[in-house]
Amino acid sequence: MEYFNSDYFTYSENELLCEQVPLTKLAKEFGTPLFVYSKNFFVDRYNELSEAFKEINHKIFYASKANFNINVIKIFNDLGGGVDVNSAGELFRALKAGVDPQNILLTGVGKTDDEIRLGLEKNVHLIKAESEEEVLAIDKIAGEMGKIASVAIRINPDVDPKTHPYISTGLAENKFGIDSKLAYDLIIRSSKLENIELTGIDMHIGSQITTIEPFVEATIRMVELYKKIQAAGISLKHFDIGGGIGVLYKDEAPFTPKELADKLIPIFMQIDAEIIFEPGRFLTANGGVLLTEVLFTKKNSHGKNFTVVDAAMTELLRPSIYKAYHHIQPVLKKDRNDVIMDVVGPVCESGDYLAKNRTISKVSRKDILAVMSAGAYAMVMSSNYNGRRRPPEILVDKNKYYLIRSRETFEHLLYDEEIIDLAE
Repeated sequence: MEYFNSDYFTYSENELLCEQVPLTKLAKEFGTPLFVYSKNFFVDRYNELSEAFKEINHKIFYASKANFNINVIKIFNDLGGGVDVNSAGELFRALKAGVDPQNILLTGVGKTDDEIRLGLEKNVHLIKAESEEEVLAIDKIAGEMGKIASVAIRINPDVDPKTHPYISTGLAENKFGIDSKLAYDLIIRSSKLENIELTGIDMHIGSQITTIEPFVEATIRMVELYKKIQAAGISLKHFDIGGGIGVLYKDEAPFTPKELADKLIPIFMQIDAEIIFEPGRFLTANGGVLLTEVLFTKKNSHGKNFTVVDAAMTELLRPSIYKAYHHIQPVLKKDRNDVIMDVVGPVCESGDYLAKNRTISKVSRKDILAVMSAGAYAMVMSSNYNGRRRPPEILVDKNKYYLIRSRETFEHLLYDEEIIDLAE
């Protein structure tokens, strides 16, 4: 089988390490399933992106929906980045991580009045609006609070990001943003509202984008709109291109931040604005693994091999809903033949699998497997289905490691439940 190696997850004497820490040591100490993250992967990816765009005025807002552990958020905050939050819960997490509200963007296609009110109360950097009704709601709530709301309009540029349809967000058929053909007139109307200050325009065309052309096409369209808005006498401060930079899961050939910068910087130079980035997956995905123990192996009469592990769709949902590929490899290399197998979890769903028809070295009961690229959209999408407890998270920094979330207890599952006497 092929092995997924990087500067952060490497084999030493046939044992997989995260930075300098053996993964077998962590599995033994904390049990499985277990998420393990490389701090220095996070730091290096942030610095790589920021360095690529150093020629222009820019700021990176980490999209916390990718991995919202407060210690992960704090890493990017300490590096000088801001945080993009998509709900009151993510806002709460960002504040708990010590992020200044002026370094927080409140985004999301469907904010409640309470979320809008909370954003204004906490004085976040800006609120992104994705419909005319939302703009009017923000204006009304801000007026009731005696505030002026800093608002950016998210525009749908109708560009095909050439990614999985479930994570495409910039086509006319998608629910996100305001139709580009309607945006200019809405912005003119919004600029006349008493309790709104329009600060910029925004886009986010999708996730896991591995070609530069969709970014270039969308950026050109948005810059032309930006110029038109400025010509109408509306002074904007920023242009947000969102996130979506693709990463390597299997055999993709994603572009580098430097390659992206070479194409986009000349376009950005046409306007006087702070350029905002909102990466999530790019900063964290390949900085994490999910460790899981082999429970049983079996083979049916049709010759199909199953490896049952203790991780499930409750820990990593992406394969089930996107048919997403995550490389799986043994933590300890052994001289064994390769076997084509399904790697499945213990949850009571046929869709509970981590890999199908995958070629992996033959495994045995109690072996530990590493599911790679689990630093983004893994723990954040976890659930308690089948009464399962969410796993711990470990952060590794060179030869040191830290428990940044403990495994849930059974009491956690019942924290808000009590038996009532229905006879009363």
